[in-house]
Amino acid sequence: MTIHIGAKKNDIAKTVLMPGDPLRAKWAADKFLNNVQQVNAVRGMLGFTGKWKKNKVTFQGSGMGMPSLSIYVNELIQTYKVKTLIRIGSAGAMQKRVKIRDIILAMTASSLSTPSSSIFREINFAPVADFGLLNKAYKASKKKKQTTHVGGIYSSDTFYDERKDLTKEMIRHDVLAVEMETAELYNLALRYKCRALSVLTISDHLLTGKALSSKDRETSFGEMVEIALEAAFT
Repeated sequence: MTIHIGAKKNDIAKTVLMPGDPLRAKWAADKFLNNVQQVNAVRGMLGFTGKWKKNKVTFQGSGMGMPSLSIYVNELIQTYKVKTLIRIGSAGAMQKRVKIRDIILAMTASSLSTPSSSIFREINFAPVADFGLLNKAYKASKKKKQTTHVGGIYSSDTFYDERKDLTKEMIRHDVLAVEMETAELYNLALRYKCRALSVLTISDHLLTGKALSSKDRETSFGEMVEIALEAAFT
């Protein structure tokens, strides 16, 4: 076990799906997995392992923001030898063509800074998804006839952002959506030669002001979980 994950090494699968909300991890595990075992409860950041179509998989909450996600991803990769990490989370749409409940497959993730920024120093490193996972997720979404967008997103350091000028430039450069974790997930996966992808559901819209309720965010994102599982194991 590690400081933040109380599981034994064999309790964590080599494929981990990571919602920000630990209650979403519980909901997803209960809904999609068989023979579910809770493997982590440290600091309330719940983790569950079970089987999906005979494949061992773990759902582990990451918390909000890149520093929190970085802690869990580092421990999952370095101690538990996880090879595939897929973020399943919510995002705010930044383009008119992107609608509430649409799926985003994040090909790239821009950011002002990440926990890895001190390593890169003056380099503006461009973190990207694993193409194999991205391609499989796109095919899975098409089979489900789910409205899906592939492209760049923005991983923000702040939720209550007052940089209207920055938002305007992101929109102008066709950034699809904003969230708070993906850039660092991709940094770490590339650093440690793992596969990573973010499959995101649009929960709110920066241009229209529309938004899902907190309950809907927690329990109604089944499509993206199915897409993530299909991408990981097909």
